Amino acid sequence: MTTTESQQPIRRRDDLLLPFSEACKPRDQWRIGPEIEKFGVFEETGLPIPYSGPRSVLRVLEHLASAHGWAAEREVKDGPIIALVRAGASVTLEPGGQLELSGAQSESVHEVDAELRGHLTEIGAVSRSLRIRWLGIGFHPFARREDFDWVPKQRYRVMREYLPTRGGHALDMMLRTCTVQVNLDYASEADAMRKMRVALALAPTTTAMFANSPWKEGQPHGGVTYRGRVWLDVDPDRTGLLPMLWKSGSGFDDLVEWALDVPMFLIKRRGNAIANTGQTFRSFMADGFEGQRATIEDWRLHLNTLFPEVRLKRTIEIRGADVQSTDMASALPALWTGVLYDEQALGEAEALVEGWTHDEVAASRDAIWREGLRASFRGRKVVEVAERLVTIADGGLARRGLVDRASGKDERVHLDTLRKLVGKAQCPADVILDGLDREKDPRRALMDRVAFK
Repeated sequence: MTTTESQQPIRRRDDLLLPFSEACKPRDQWRIGPEIEKFGVFEETGLPIPYSGPRSVLRVLEHLASAHGWAAEREVKDGPIIALVRAGASVTLEPGGQLELSGAQSESVHEVDAELRGHLTEIGAVSRSLRIRWLGIGFHPFARREDFDWVPKQRYRVMREYLPTRGGHALDMMLRTCTVQVNLDYASEADAMRKMRVALALAPTTTAMFANSPWKEGQPHGGVTYRGRVWLDVDPDRTGLLPMLWKSGSGFDDLVEWALDVPMFLIKRRGNAIANTGQTFRSFMADGFEGQRATIEDWRLHLNTLFPEVRLKRTIEIRGADVQSTDMASALPALWTGVLYDEQALGEAEALVEGWTHDEVAASRDAIWREGLRASFRGRKVVEVAERLVTIADGGLARRGLVDRASGKDERVHLDTLRKLVGKAQCPADVILDGLDREKDPRRALMDRVAFK
């Protein structure tokens, strides 16, 4: 569909299926699209850097543009920089100034890892000169909400007003969380549904394996992933585990039916945001809003404002993990590439979750943010599920057989740290906390443990 066509009013309900059906790709075109966020903090205090100013995220963006060939993007002409793009990759900002690398479409996890390390090198010199550190942790360990400077992006202004009416931790989600995600492709509607069901069923296990946010406002909060806690109280309309996709025979249309009844945030016309909170997309299609009629572009924008633990757009987006620091940064893309891009592994994962119901999996999320892999599910510890999942992913990556020329190792190398942790029934938060209470300066020690190298 051309840009002009996507801006025409929606005339047929089948048009709502296009973002999903048009994205189907043959296996030889499947790629890996990583997204990794990080907190920029002042080296001396650990508090968040602002959007603009002499020591700010804007200075880092300007350096990337001037020294490394990134092109600045603005929502309106002469407006503030809100993103950078280069060769299929982008650097974007979350509401509290969290810096996100959305990588180019990679063929292997080796490429994903190399791209991240290249990005860290590019931001390294300017960050050192500004005395900024970048933290790979799922919830800001020190800052309160009022410590953040909001990024001047139109969508965030709307979300800032609307989401707190829907959940008590909505602003925490926007300002104080960081995640690592991976976007993976699908061949057909049936393939997408198989992968979605497996990923949704294992989303809480993923959260447990990557639990990496044990501190809140300067001290331990008693659990292992406060980010996991936050996502239980954001907006029940647009979050969760998509129960409509758990039934046998579900498809794109079931997802469309759900999305039609989720209240909107906004529409855009000529680059300007028009707030439209509360109206469902179904109502917008039927009745319009302030003289505007629903277009495919509006629908695509609406789909991007839905935040389930696994999201279907042009890709399958695995969303349930805390961000990791350097040695674990590529583990999530490796895990889910191994599971979803190998037919045998996908079948083994389906067998692992056979008979699980949405309600029992959803109920496990409360224990998991507190206990991580030590939580119980269906009469066994979650670590047992995690061990099996790592084994399945190992097999999938081995069968892919993609070897890095420099190291001579296949993609399983990117699971090494995760495999060791799971083998000890630990998550990254356990490593952060180990011996921290004996440190003379636990705040500094925590920063050292989670900072990107």
